[in-house]
Amino acid sequence: MTGARETVADPDAAELIALYEQMAVVRHTEQAAHDLFLSGLVKGTTHLAAGQEAVAVGASAALREDDYVFATYRGHHHALARGATPEECLAELMSRASGLCGAKGGSMHLTKASAHMLGSYAIVGAHLPMAVGAAWSARLRGTGQIAVAFFGDGATNIGAFHEALNLAAVWTLPVLFVCENNLYMEYTPIADVTAVASPAADRAPAYGIPGEVVDGNDVVAVRGAVTRLAGRARAGDGPGLLEARTYRHFGHSRADPAAYRPAEEVERWLKHDPLDVARGRLAGLGVPAGEVDAADGRAADLVRAAVEAAKDAPAPDPGQALTDVWADGGARWRT
Repeated sequence: MTGARETVADPDAAELIALYEQMAVVRHTEQAAHDLFLSGLVKGTTHLAAGQEAVAVGASAALREDDYVFATYRGHHHALARGATPEECLAELMSRASGLCGAKGGSMHLTKASAHMLGSYAIVGAHLPMAVGAAWSARLRGTGQIAVAFFGDGATNIGAFHEALNLAAVWTLPVLFVCENNLYMEYTPIADVTAVASPAADRAPAYGIPGEVVDGNDVVAVRGAVTRLAGRARAGDGPGLLEARTYRHFGHSRADPAAYRPAEEVERWLKHDPLDVARGRLAGLGVPAGEVDAADGRAADLVRAAVEAAKDAPAPDPGQALTDVWADGGARWRT
């Protein structure tokens, strides 16, 4: 664990209401994805991040627009936090031509390279070494960018996690590892199969990397922690690791009713909802409840319009199926 930590100023009321509204957009988008799946308009499965909004929104608020972000298959909130619109995301889930990836990625592979959101990855832990590579590139080019890899608690028991931390430390790279610890590696409690209490942060000292644990449902706390660690990485002091304790509201995927979770655990975490935590902070700053409700209403309206636009969007052109495989835009194999 780290010792003394730099103090980061909390956001003012205007900044916090903006963060709240962004989290509300994510929450309404996730609910729309859930409803569209049940109505048969989203094919395949989805892995919803409702309940984990504060990690993506808080972290993004602490990053530069040109910083690189890598996410897991539970990555809707990261795509939205980095600039993807609800319409782009929902159209992608519904296999529409206007989707974020032109209907080629679906729920598990949301990517917006123009915003430096370099993908959502279905193979657990696979993107951590990729983030190390992006950080190496940034250092070689002297751009001052950092790379941020978001991953779940289950990835901490994957070899790529340890390989990535080791190389990042050896090369003193500007990369930040953020574990979204929602207590479950798919259906198995992480505590049942891991020897340490904090599966990510407790491993960081083995690689000489500072590790922190933060309340992942408090957008202000996440923003502050990422600001500190990102600043350290950007200054040339090497990688950092943040373990954000959070909780998913839904099961692992839409096929999972999550009956394995104790009812009292679910109830306890639902009372610590990221949106409610932010509402409490806003009330403490003297922001009227009506102003917060208005922000939520704007988010709901935005997503409702996005749903209708995505429904009306055309299907993809089959002729485009073999484009964008290689960097030149095509699929022709070259040796």
